[in-house]
Amino acid sequence: MSTKLIIFDFDGTLGDTRRNIVTTMQMTISEMGLPCRSEQQCASTIGLPLAGCFETLFPDLQPDRIQLCAETYRRLFDENLRAIKPQLFPRVAETLKALKMQGFVLTIASSRSHASLSELTKDLGISGCISLLIGADDVVNAKPNPEPVLKTLTAMQFSKDETLVVGDMAVDILMGANAGTKTCGVTWGNGTRAELEEAGADYIIGDIGKLIKIVSPVF
Repeated sequence: MSTKLIIFDFDGTLGDTRRNIVTTMQMTISEMGLPCRSEQQCASTIGLPLAGCFETLFPDLQPDRIQLCAETYRRLFDENLRAIKPQLFPRVAETLKALKMQGFVLTIASSRSHASLSELTKDLGISGCISLLIGADDVVNAKPNPEPVLKTLTAMQFSKDETLVVGDMAVDILMGANAGTKTCGVTWGNGTRAELEEAGADYIIGDIGKLIKIVSPVF
């Protein structure tokens, strides 16, 4: 069955937010008086729910402190957006427009909050291409659980066989695989090709323009 629905991750796949995320995470760690974590350590948690990022970085931290970290991060991220403007990765805008014009339904399933996702897609000029946003607060079970994909399939009335999940991290690929969809890893984000391969990505691309060939019936 041909692809009709494409579910994108946001951070590291469509939006280049690494600097925003890492800077905010390190500022949060400093404000909370926690031991320093490197850029790579912080970046390795991108794609997890916010609380999960801090649980991964500080496994012994108590739940109330984890929650305070998440609240502090949200406040600082909003403040930092004024100074550090996220950008779309190269060719994202034109590729999304081309896919939409060809009749594909495009949605986003992200580990960031729905409100943040809505604001960023509007600010970056791609909200008109996106038919549905699923944020971390729209689901009970986060990536790699398939719930974000399954909820999207129900809302948009497509089957798993008509769907492709696209993301830069192993959790994105595993989310799609757990839902029974095809998956495509991208190498310009925060995950490595090796991690995407190990997660079992059906396709791996280094240029978003190649996505058009993957979903084309003549591919």
